[in-house]
Amino acid sequence: MLTRLVVRRFKTFEEVDIELGQRVVLIGPNNSGKSSALQALSLWYLGVKRWVEKKGKEVRSKKRTGVAINRRDMVNIPVSSVRMLWKDLKVQQAIPRGAKVVSERIPVEIVAFGEGDTGAWECGLEFEYANPEQIYCRPLLTGGEAFLIPESATRLQVAYLPPMSGLISQEVRLEPGAINVRIGEGRTAEVLRNLCYQVSIEKPEQWKHICERMKELFGVELEEPQHIVERGEIELYYRTRNGTRLEIQASGRGQQQTLLILAYLSAHPQSVLLIDEPDAHLEILRQRQIYNIITETAEQMGSQVIAASHSEVILNEAADRDVVIAFVGRPHRIDDRGNQLLKALKEIGFEDYYLAEQKGWVLYLEGSTDLAILRALARRLEHRAAKHLERPFVKYVGNQPRKAQEHFHGLREAKPDLVGIAIFDRLGRELPQDTYLQMFEWRRCEIENYLCTRETLLKYARALAEQTGNGGLFAEEWEQAMEDALQEVRNALQTLGKPDPFGGDLKVSEEFLPGVFRRFFEKLGREDFMRKTDYHVLADYVPEEEIAEDVREMLERISQVAERARPEGEEET
Repeated sequence: MLTRLVVRRFKTFEEVDIELGQRVVLIGPNNSGKSSALQALSLWYLGVKRWVEKKGKEVRSKKRTGVAINRRDMVNIPVSSVRMLWKDLKVQQAIPRGAKVVSERIPVEIVAFGEGDTGAWECGLEFEYANPEQIYCRPLLTGGEAFLIPESATRLQVAYLPPMSGLISQEVRLEPGAINVRIGEGRTAEVLRNLCYQVSIEKPEQWKHICERMKELFGVELEEPQHIVERGEIELYYRTRNGTRLEIQASGRGQQQTLLILAYLSAHPQSVLLIDEPDAHLEILRQRQIYNIITETAEQMGSQVIAASHSEVILNEAADRDVVIAFVGRPHRIDDRGNQLLKALKEIGFEDYYLAEQKGWVLYLEGSTDLAILRALARRLEHRAAKHLERPFVKYVGNQPRKAQEHFHGLREAKPDLVGIAIFDRLGRELPQDTYLQMFEWRRCEIENYLCTRETLLKYARALAEQTGNGGLFAEEWEQAMEDALQEVRNALQTLGKPDPFGGDLKVSEEFLPGVFRRFFEKLGREDFMRKTDYHVLADYVPEEEIAEDVREMLERISQVAERARPEGEEET
């Protein structure tokens, strides 16, 4: 059984250390590296087999000549050039040596750890780039000598099963080697009938077990796969619940995927099974069922299962009893039963993980108008927060502190040093205490209150008049229209017993400013174009002495959080 995998400079990985167990689930968003981890293990296995085949197990030498592996031999890692296996495609580097600069190859290193009949073992291989079609493989050096290939590693069988593609209409009979090549190339659509035929001939009892499982899951009865000698083809039929006889191609993709996995498990006993997205094409209820069936069948066959998925259903099922590796940020084992990661997978897109790593900090606001107003105020005050607010990683959560916390701590699964700040309207209740996410609320009812002053609105009206093309000719008229509109709406609010709109206790974005601008434009005989999303323009007209001190304080807090951020690739100072 494999217990640990260390991978260096392979595809997206610089260096990762992955803990393994009898049943392992690699969980995470799309493009997070789950399949790459399976492919790295598959490449290591190919390297072990090729080295033993060419050199034997007992080779010890400081001068190591690698064995060649052709791109076409890497059937589980379909790439157009082997250079694509290297991190950032970087296969060599320039090294200064005295007065010269020499070119040195950069190896991909893969080290597997395991336990066998003779105890724990370790086997490391390095791979060097030769040309687009070929790489060289050799054991890693340790203590000045190359690793011996442990006996337990040579006896290991690793089988890789990528996601299933659509089923072809006709399938010719294939030998086991040809089946494995097609599976490695992702051409699972061409081998399903062959796998079933192989199991039915070589392991009839196991085929019977598969038929029972398929009936239990999908209500279908599988017939014996038939080899049609005259055409050299394999046929596989099944009967539906109402007795209709159909060829397997007529079944749903989820049914085909499940049958493929069960047949593959049965054809590769006592091995390490690498299964990429076993839940593909399955609805939520069957995702849980198929995961349980996979683990049960693997246990019966004496196999180790390492499955990659991005399903929260499988995460839920595996978190209580299996090893779960979170592929968010640096791959790591989760030990909190998956609660935060479950939330992350359900509600956080991969772009958020990417932004968290790239920015190093996150800003939570009620909505996009808040960001526009903060930007405008920061520019108005020439505050250093302005540069941080130009392109921040911002998330809009309404006035829901709990939603901000769930999102933030989901992201911290990927980036533990992530920092964040959340700013809410005045909520009238105590904010939750959070060690990692700073949370604040405005002293006034909402951020728009800081733009809502008599002088600000009058200056805006005068500026608007000047922008109409008549210079300042009608500025006084427009200013008076604004003065009248302000007074009318204030009087109406006073009659209704509402707070003074300039006092900070009224939600002015809903109860004051819309009415003011409507009356203002009515008096001018113009269409009201001012919406809540436009209120940020008022920031340019707020007299500096009227900008409240808590605006400056909030901008300072934003700056402090942003300046503590550690974006990906940035050195700690």
